[in-house]
Amino acid sequence: MRLVRALDLAGWGVTVVIAAAWLALVEVFWLPLRVGGVLFPISIVAAVAGNLLLTGLALRWSGSRVVAVLPGVAWGIVAVAAMSRRPEGDLVLTGNGAVGVVNLAFLLFGVLAAAVAIGRVLGSGPAVRHRESGGSGAVPSR
Repeated sequence: MRLVRALDLAGWGVTVVIAAAWLALVEVFWLPLRVGGVLFPISIVAAVAGNLLLTGLALRWSGSRVVAVLPGVAWGIVAVAAMSRRPEGDLVLTGNGAVGVVNLAFLLFGVLAAAVAIGRVLGSGPAVRHRESGGSGAVPSR
């Protein structure tokens, strides 16, 4: 039984990390997005919503706080990697002009949302795993 639970948690962990990394990568490449020539900072909203929602869903689905922390960690790794120069000289997150302000806001609010979500997960009571058998998902009273 312990092996089944460990494999279940590993599967949720891999799923959550892939989803968080993909979302962070998409957000990073949306940073310079312009609509009608005007900078459109949808990445900031996506970073906040993604970090808050994915962390909560990971806790609910897996029932593990460790798995629930992984989206914030994966998001941070992708964001830091985007700040580093590639060997070819490419740099995704720049720090100049209006795009630089959006990039900094993306990093600030993304990290803040991840920290709040992780704090809520670690400070909450025991995790209740989501039931897939059509139950209401309500926590039984004691």
